[in-house]
Amino acid sequence: MTEVLAARARQITRSGEGKAKIDCEKQSVAGSVSQRACTFCGSRVVLYPIADALHLVHGPIGCAVYTWDIRGALSSGPELHRLSFSTDLRERHVVFGGEHQLEESLDELIERHHPKAAFVYATCIVGVIGDDVSAICRTVSAKHGIPVIPVQSEGFQGSKKQGYDAACEALMALIGTGDASEVGKHTVNLLGDFNLAGEIWIIAEYLKKMGVEVVANLTGDGRVEDIRKAHGAALNLVQCSGSTTKLAMQMQAKYGIPFKKISYFGIDDMAAALYAVAEHFKDPEMLDRTRELIATEIAEVLPVVNECRKDLEGKRAAIYVGGAFKAISLVKALRLLGMTTVLAGSQTGTSEDYDYLVDLCDPGTVIVDDSNPAELSSFLSEGRADLFIGGVKERPLAYKLGVAFCDHNHERKLPLEGFIGMANFAREVHASVCSPVWQFAPRHQPKAPTQED
Repeated sequence: MTEVLAARARQITRSGEGKAKIDCEKQSVAGSVSQRACTFCGSRVVLYPIADALHLVHGPIGCAVYTWDIRGALSSGPELHRLSFSTDLRERHVVFGGEHQLEESLDELIERHHPKAAFVYATCIVGVIGDDVSAICRTVSAKHGIPVIPVQSEGFQGSKKQGYDAACEALMALIGTGDASEVGKHTVNLLGDFNLAGEIWIIAEYLKKMGVEVVANLTGDGRVEDIRKAHGAALNLVQCSGSTTKLAMQMQAKYGIPFKKISYFGIDDMAAALYAVAEHFKDPEMLDRTRELIATEIAEVLPVVNECRKDLEGKRAAIYVGGAFKAISLVKALRLLGMTTVLAGSQTGTSEDYDYLVDLCDPGTVIVDDSNPAELSSFLSEGRADLFIGGVKERPLAYKLGVAFCDHNHERKLPLEGFIGMANFAREVHASVCSPVWQFAPRHQPKAPTQED
């Protein structure tokens, strides 16, 4: 294995060496250059797609700029979420406090935009100067008659709280405050899907054909009123396990709603997700509709996959994504394309996720948690990868090494979920790996010999 720092040794393993035993679910070391984002960003990306809510960043302007329009999350109606409001804290606020600034900002924005709710994100500096964000939110909520919810995402609290946790706490403050008396029997909430490139609409259409109604999207194309009555749904479907599993567990404990962890990426996992829903409701007619739906969709997608596989057979791919559920689905999807995986890593995987990856991947595949650019570059070269699947921070690493790249991050504009998503994925991988440009780019060049060598 490529040499790594001693402190990182317990977060890297290889498939075929027994259980993963990866030391995961930990905060990045302070000051390290990790591929992860900050605590505030974690909360922002989860709550951002709630389209009819006001999102106000209480902190310096840079925090709002950093997360402006951070997801490719589409809305079927309002687009208030796409505006990145900030209290723009300056030096004087650090000295005298920013509570007055926050209250004035909320009053002005609520009167101007008339949101259904407001989320106030407390950033690092707010925790340092001690602004009582919760008290201001209660005051403004009583004044305007809408939920004003503090999102306690101060970064220095990272050892105790992750951004996803702060987002789940904020959502729990909304859930259960609405009337769910008219919610039907065959109903679900979609957790951890953020409607990137309109993907949640694809999944909702599948469920509709099965006879299942979606109560609330948490949070892609989300609406405040739907979220308030989400406690009436019969089942929660958890896609991004890292971001919303805690929310599903809280809803199960408080409202008795069971949940299933699923994935909508790849043919196998998409089919498994739909069957899991049908089997949960134990409705024979729903199961028949599900079988027919899956058979029809696969028949349309397989010709595309088989055509791309002719050129991709034997190629090698590396994966480093935010959620481990995506890495698992991608390994399966790449195998369907005839490709092997030489690296599978994530930023937020659990021990269960990594154990599954170790069993799933071919022997010798590197499994890594919370990696950094130096490690990833070494693993790409060591595995002689032809393709790197990652996000915006990983793209430069791939191109510097002359490796094809596939964007699987939250800014993307191409839907990759569902059966049609597998066809889109196959075409994108084929176009990237088989591009003639790579004949002009040096790939995985060996280290030049020195006089000492």
